[in-house]
Parts: sequence; C-alpha cells; structure tokens
Amino acid sequence: MPITDAAARREAIADYRIVGVPAEPNLEGLARLARTLCHVGGAVINIIDDRYQYQVAAAGVEAAICDVEDSMCAVVLPDARHVWVPDASTDERFAENPFVTGARGQVRFYASSPLITPAGVAIGTLCVFDDATGSLTAQQSAALDLLAGQAVEVLELRRLTHELERSNDQLAHFTSQISHDLRNPLTALMGQIDLALAGLDDGDELRATRALGRADAAAARMNTMITELLSFARVGGAEIRRERAALGAIAEGVIADLERAQAACDARIAVRIDPDDAIVCDPALIAVLLQNLLANALKFAASTGVAPVVELAARQGPTGWVITIDDNGPGVAAHLRERVFDIMERGDAADAPGLGLGLATSRRIVTAHGGRIAIEDAALGGARLRVSLPAV
Repeated sequence: MPITDAAARREAIADYRIVGVPAEPNLEGLARLARTLCHVGGAVINIIDDRYQYQVAAAGVEAAICDVEDSMCAVVLPDARHVWVPDASTDERFAENPFVTGARGQVRFYASSPLITPAGVAIGTLCVFDDATGSLTAQQSAALDLLAGQAVEVLELRRLTHELERSNDQLAHFTSQISHDLRNPLTALMGQIDLALAGLDDGDELRATRALGRADAAAARMNTMITELLSFARVGGAEIRRERAALGAIAEGVIADLERAQAACDARIAVRIDPDDAIVCDPALIAVLLQNLLANALKFAASTGVAPVVELAARQGPTGWVITIDDNGPGVAAHLRERVFDIMERGDAADAPGLGLGLATSRRIVTAHGGRIAIEDAALGGARLRVSLPAV
C-alpha cells in the first residue's frame, strides 16, 4: 500500500527539489505524450503537499499552482491508484470542485495515475482532462500508469544528479581544507613540545609542564579530527546490516559513553524510548548516529553558558520510526539547516573543534538506512534533529 502520510510526502518532495524551479524538459515531454496518447485537451504532472498542488509540467494548459482544497487530484491521492471519470460534473467527488463548476475550469473527463517514489510515497499525479466527456481504453490506462512511473524515474535521476554534483563539490572542498585543518593542531603540538624541552633544559619545570599541557590539548584536538575523519570514511564504505535491536539499549550505551561530557557541562539527558521498542537497523551505525547527534547537542547547548538539557525520544509512526533529539542551545538558523550537513561545514560555529563531519556522517548513516534527517525548532528553545527511518 503506498504511503500517503503528509510528513513523508513533504520530505520526499523536498528531496526532489522540483518545486519553484524552471520546468524539467523531460517531464514536459511526458505530459505532451500523455495528452497525445489519451486524445485530451490537457495533461499535467502535479506535485501535491499538504497545502498546494504544483503543476510542474503541463501540456495544453499553462502550468499553475492551486490550494490543495481546490485540487481534483488531491481528492484521489489518498487512494494512490489509477482513476478515470467520464463526467466529473456527475461524480460526487468532483461536482462542486471549482475546476468543474466553471470557477476555475470546466473539466468533464478526468483521469490520473499516482506518482509513487521508490520508497512507496505518493507525492502527486500525472493527470489528463478535457472539457468534453470521454473515456480511456485499457491500453490508454496502462500507458498513463507507465508514463507516471517514467515521471518518477525522471525525478529520481534529477535527485541523484544533484547529489552527485554536491558530493563532487564537497569532495573538492574537503581535500583542499583537510590538510590545513589537521596541520594547525600538529604545528601547535610540535611547538609546545619544543617549548617544554627548552624549559627542561633551562631547569624551568613549571614552564615545561604548562607547555606539555598545551601540547596534550593540541594532540586531543587532532585525535578528535582523525576520529571524525575515520568515522566518516567508514560509514561511506560500510555495508548495512539489518537486524532487530532494542533502541533503548543502544541509547543507554551511547549515553554511558557520554557520561564524561555530561559531567563537564552539568548536562541532563532525558530519554523517552519504550524499553520494548525494537527497530530493524544496523545497531553499530545507529549507535554512531546517536553518539554524533547527542554530542553535538551537548556541545552547542553548553556554548550558551547554561546547563544543557537534551531530550531523546523515539516513536513508531505510519511510515516507520521517528527519532528526535531536542536541546536548549542556540538553535540553527533556517538558512543553515541544510548546509550544516555538508562535509567540513560548521555553520556559524567556525571555531568549533573537529572537522565538521559529525552531521555529514549522521546523514550518511540515515541515508544508508533509507531515511531522512532534518533540523527543526525545538520546544526547549534550541534545535531539534529529526530522523525518519522507514519501516522494513
């Protein structure tokens, strides 16, 4: 059964980056082909979220946007199946629709096939229509379904091309920056060791001890960077293992590992996960995910000067699992909420320790599980990291 949940649909539509951009020629070609094959006056490819219907490609009419309440396709989208109506004015679903009554159009014949993503989410329709009554043959109905599937293939190709281009840009930036970022603590480490040796030669043990302390701090910074780098690389090449695991037990282990970090900033982590909740996942990678997100929340919440409060929660919804991590930190500005997932990106915190790979690694893990990760506002006043993992 296709997924028609509004949140899942919003996330899938956002991945395709098709709304509010110039028309995709391949989608326009599919709309023209649908119009020709079905012998109708118009054909459109609609993307439908919980507020609007966006005609991202059209043939025979001008592409437009309408409220979802006015959309004929939004009426049939929850069923996510092919439909055709000989005369919409006599169909109780459409008789009062403005596209039928004359307020926005005078549609009589109507047919549509759903656009269903590879993850099973219904995000819109390919529909054909005419101002005269009509019908479709079995071959035409099958063709409309086929063209709807081809429209999704175009969207998938568009998404993958964008991700590849972004990955290549990030890789070029990564290789140019990594030597610089790793060289700074290494230079500091070597310099402080020289100072310590000089202090010992002069008999100044206090100066040597201070220099060694600063050297240790520089070595710790470099170790953090290398750990991030290795984790990022490991996740990129890892094969996902699928097994049932207790999410609460994974979280408990991660929080135990963060005990020192919590004590250092007087933090409190509240966990709202049913001990009986089991999730099908790669437990090792999900532990890395929670480690990254919780450590990130602690770090940035502590930067405000108040005791960090972090809440970890999980629930099973209609499309799978939703895991949230909320904090009382400074939050993340709306214009940075996508950018901070890029490698080597720290948002406004340019002086934060590490290589800026924590969120990039987290996205890799979530994507490898077929899920999505996003940043929202948290009720605590800071940021909410929202992870959606599909049911298996």
